[in-house]
Amino acid sequence: MIPWLFYPLRDLLPGVSVFRYVTLRAGLAAATAFLLSLLLGPLVIRTLTRLKMGQHIREEGPEHHQAKAGTPTMGGLLILGVILISTVLWCELKSGPIWVALLSLLGFGVVGAFDDAQKLFKKQNLGLRSWQKMALLTAISLLVAFLILDFGLRGTNTSQLSVPFFKNFRPDVGILLVPWIWLVMVGTSNAVNLSDGLDGLAIGGILIVSVTFAILAYVAGHVKMAAYLFVPHVAGGAELSVFMGAMAGASLGFLWFNAHPAEVFMGDTGSLGLGGALGTVALMIKQELLLVIAGGLFVMEAISVILQVGSFKLRGGKRIFRMAPFHHHMELGGLKETKVVIRLWITAIVCSILALSSLKLR
Repeated sequence: MIPWLFYPLRDLLPGVSVFRYVTLRAGLAAATAFLLSLLLGPLVIRTLTRLKMGQHIREEGPEHHQAKAGTPTMGGLLILGVILISTVLWCELKSGPIWVALLSLLGFGVVGAFDDAQKLFKKQNLGLRSWQKMALLTAISLLVAFLILDFGLRGTNTSQLSVPFFKNFRPDVGILLVPWIWLVMVGTSNAVNLSDGLDGLAIGGILIVSVTFAILAYVAGHVKMAAYLFVPHVAGGAELSVFMGAMAGASLGFLWFNAHPAEVFMGDTGSLGLGGALGTVALMIKQELLLVIAGGLFVMEAISVILQVGSFKLRGGKRIFRMAPFHHHMELGGLKETKVVIRLWITAIVCSILALSSLKLR
């Protein structure tokens, strides 16, 4: 919006033309989101506390987590609001990918907010039933899939996938593209949701992956860089780096309050919204397979739950881990919460470096 307002003055005011550079706007979006988070965070926390939006802690979780009961949740409202404001302020308003990313962020976030509200105000504290949540997420995913395909937001060769470490190997999923979009969006959102179990863990991981995909989006939208690195070029994809910059800034700002001991939790409102948006951006720049590497932290957490449940059902109640997701396994192994979080952040950083390195290792 701000670049659009200043554009008519480009010949009158020196320096105004710099706002056309997407790298500058991505940085400004990140800075705006960070500062808004710091300014609005205390107000949001006080409001959630006044409304008695206190987190319920599962009895089957680690015992020491019971001390966190009553910590304000649904802090994802702050994250989503800040991302929306910062993105709209600094993006190119005519960019289709931006609006689809925002739709995914807010759509999944609303489902998460409804789930959080159910947990807070219903006696059973169970939230939405799994089939209800899946039905809502599926409906939003199908709408996003329609918009991506109808407006050609994946560039040419729409149904082809970009495979990390390979130059020319690009399998075509054909008619399975819509189910593939659903799988990426729903899978990513749930993986982030499963990782949100320790103070700062999930939001720190989102911060790291957001920076990675801000770079990838810029490369995908740059004709010469995309050709040089054998990355599928997606017209308008670079604008998504503004959205990812806003996500990174909002994550850093929220981490200020969510670091141990957390003053607020993001809840499903934040985890589902951020995960869904991240998956959507990966789909639009054709780097969903690279998301598996860059988001290795979230993949690991999701796989640990799948293995634990599968083992319990197929092996007569036997477990692989002390507790799933994997961060609880590490905690029950004797590690302090902060050490677990930092080690998993390090894992996320290594995964993101590997993902970016794959651009040259082809």
